[in-house]
Amino acid sequence: MGAVKKQQTQPGIARWRFALVAGLLCALAVSLIVHIAGLQVLPAQDHGYRFLQDQGRARTIRTEEIAAYRGAILDRNGELLAVSTPVQTLWANPRLLREASEQELRRLAGALDTRPAELARRLEKYRNKEFMYLHRHMSPEEAHQVLTLDLPGVFSKKEYRRFYPAGEVVAQLLGFTNIDDRGQEGLELAYDQSLSGEPGKRQVMKDLKGRRVQDLAVKQEARPGRDLRLTIDMRLQYLAYRELKKAVTDNGAASGFMVILDTRSGDVLAMANQPSFNPNNRQGVTAAAMRNRALIDQFEPGSTIKPLTALAALETGRYQPDTPIDTNPGYIRLPGKTLLDPVNRGVIDLTGVITKSSQVGITKVALDLEPESLRELFYRLGLGEAVGSGFPGEAPGVLPTRARWHPIELANFAFGYGLTVNAVQLAQAYSVVANAGLKRPVSLIKTEGKTSAHAERVVQAPLAQNVVAMLETVIGPQGTGKRAAVDGYRVAGKTGTVHKVGSEGYADNRYRSVFAGFIPAENPRLAAVVVIDDPTHAKYYGGEVAAPVFGKVMAGAMRLLQVPPEEVTPADQQLATQLDERGTTS
Repeated sequence: MGAVKKQQTQPGIARWRFALVAGLLCALAVSLIVHIAGLQVLPAQDHGYRFLQDQGRARTIRTEEIAAYRGAILDRNGELLAVSTPVQTLWANPRLLREASEQELRRLAGALDTRPAELARRLEKYRNKEFMYLHRHMSPEEAHQVLTLDLPGVFSKKEYRRFYPAGEVVAQLLGFTNIDDRGQEGLELAYDQSLSGEPGKRQVMKDLKGRRVQDLAVKQEARPGRDLRLTIDMRLQYLAYRELKKAVTDNGAASGFMVILDTRSGDVLAMANQPSFNPNNRQGVTAAAMRNRALIDQFEPGSTIKPLTALAALETGRYQPDTPIDTNPGYIRLPGKTLLDPVNRGVIDLTGVITKSSQVGITKVALDLEPESLRELFYRLGLGEAVGSGFPGEAPGVLPTRARWHPIELANFAFGYGLTVNAVQLAQAYSVVANAGLKRPVSLIKTEGKTSAHAERVVQAPLAQNVVAMLETVIGPQGTGKRAAVDGYRVAGKTGTVHKVGSEGYADNRYRSVFAGFIPAENPRLAAVVVIDDPTHAKYYGGEVAAPVFGKVMAGAMRLLQVPPEEVTPADQQLATQLDERGTTS
């Protein structure tokens, strides 16, 4: 009887269990449907529901960088010296590109102008990466030809490439940028942060193969770099570069450089260097060609310092331009060395010492001066300290000081040995003399509203004007700088011929030819320094090698700047006479 009851209750228990399991399964299915709907259909109510939505966006939405336009560099008149042009850079996802067929890879290699084996090698090298460059800085047309192949994993992005319209003419001053458009040398390096700007960001939608489907939003606009306007006048720069290059070639020189300053403002109007290089194609360029010698090289100025020593003598009050100096017998013996002139000048005045560039005369004057007063004057004129151009690697020069000056040290110091300058410093010192003793800051960057209020008086005007008169005689018939003369204008300047230092001291057959001066002498507009390094032909004196460059460049500069002549030249006088005679006979 009990067994019968047990058999009757088993079907009921089975049905109850079945109903329970079925209900649980239905509830689980409903819960799963509700959860999926919450993730993909219904509005998100908490952080957990946003997971799949975020994951979906992460696989399709990307943030890309928007390249910033690098600011242009211009001369004082607005002529472009450096400008960035848009280019396309091709890159690839190696994991996707490896899926392309061998024929497709061959077509890609042909479009990139590379060997298929080289492309295959690079794909193997980056097989575990998701990025590699295919070609940097292609023209949009060339990049388009590659993209039309529609290969998996090949993409492009916009970049900028720097172009220098003036090429080698102003290369050392501007410097250049690398492939990422960042400054590496010169003013490109010095003002890189200002020129570079700030990249932007934008969101884009891409498909599973990485191809852009849609631009969504710009998250941050790219901020272009600021333009940089220089004080350089490219008309004068071309003129200086042409004459400098010719002089270096004609004299078989190792190098040369020239600086032109605007005496009224202190602006650098030209800065030419030889040898030079093409910044648009730097293959095979040497470090020597990239050096801005006018600011980086420091050299002994030689006899171009003698007028400044004469100025120190005038400041004592014991000397006047006509003070006689006895140079007999044409040499002077100092402990350790004898200094001599090419010929015995006899008794000449202080002006004659400068006119003839007398070593004996300037030595006698220097030995009568306090060494520190001479050094202090040089320092006031800007020697021994950087001019503050902001150019990377600018040389401050060396202006020695000693507790006790030996006579030969003082003599050497007085005629330009034992101290070093760069060309801009020497030009600034001559500009002070030209400006009747006013010193103005030197500038490479054009600033609006710059006036003579920035000038500082460092020398009394009458003394500076006396030196100007002395320097004019150097260009005259009896002077060493006759070849720096410019028809129609009074020129003031000084030649220098400096022995170069060799492995065993000063070399007897290696020279540096220098000329420093300004024009017009009465109302100066331009001061300039020319240096020709190591001329190897028969000529090597500053008056023969450097002075003609000054004369030719300044003659052109006066025409370009429309500076009226100060005096009538013999040729003009002859023409006027002929015209007058024609008018009389008619």
